[in-house]
Amino acid sequence: MKLIVQIPCLNEEATLPETLKAVPRSIPGIDVVEVLVVDDGSTDGTSRAARENGADHIVRFTRRKGLAAGFMAGLDACLRLGADVIVNTDADHQYPGHEIPRLVAPILAGQADMVVGDRGVEDIAHFSWTKRRLQGAGSWVVRKVSGTAVADATSGFRALTREAALRINIVSEFTYTLESIIQAGKKRMAVAHLPIDARETRPSRLITSTWDYVKRSAATILRIYAMYEPFKVFVLTGTVLLTGGVALGLRYAWFWAQGEVARAAHLQSAILAVLLLILGFQTLQWGVMADLIANNRKLIEDLLYRIRKMELGEGGRG
Repeated sequence: MKLIVQIPCLNEEATLPETLKAVPRSIPGIDVVEVLVVDDGSTDGTSRAARENGADHIVRFTRRKGLAAGFMAGLDACLRLGADVIVNTDADHQYPGHEIPRLVAPILAGQADMVVGDRGVEDIAHFSWTKRRLQGAGSWVVRKVSGTAVADATSGFRALTREAALRINIVSEFTYTLESIIQAGKKRMAVAHLPIDARETRPSRLITSTWDYVKRSAATILRIYAMYEPFKVFVLTGTVLLTGGVALGLRYAWFWAQGEVARAAHLQSAILAVLLLILGFQTLQWGVMADLIANNRKLIEDLLYRIRKMELGEGGRG
């Protein structure tokens, strides 16, 4: 049983050594523990610090590609290196290394495909009141969308089985945290979570402002949900438009019955009703088309999964 701890980095020369030293190299139930550092185009000595402080493998981008791309590059490298279990953690040592054995325990026990560390966002003192509320609200939305019970959806401290890593396909360019949970839930993976210790760290480099974070996170959630449940999204939207059109149409019918003057005075209601009805029917049609595309996407994802296994010499497994 081989465990690889992957650490995405961006200019983490100062904090990476402490993070690397904290990774336990002996874990019950694990035969080999290795560390892989993903250097996302750092301009400091991050890669050098990784080599000098015990990283077994380094993947380095020549320019910054973003956290989501770094996460996927790490998963791909870990799979090619033969990892049976993959742990993702941050380079700023927000997640203590001694928590790794607890994080992988549900996987080793065969109880989970993915395990997410819960920082207890509601009680983190160095988070502002606004950030705690937004984090809580965002995690609630992800739980509803994904059908999982993950309490801290934005936590980057998570463990995956090899099979789960093979099935994850991140398309967002912003972050992997929300999308990976939604994908896991929609693909019927067993997703567990457990409370962990979390240290206070420097402000996130991913977030330029609270408003920017809210916008990009909301867009990510909506886009991923629409990918997996397009018919629901379009039917809901189309139903709202049709309902508005019918209501305005009935309103105009009532005025029409009042006589010529009332009809002329409320002609705009009739025009808007027709417009809403047209848009509503079109949206329902788009929903049918999107649902057919979603079915094709599922087939493509299954094909990609099989190709990955064949590339890794696992064509006969599963």
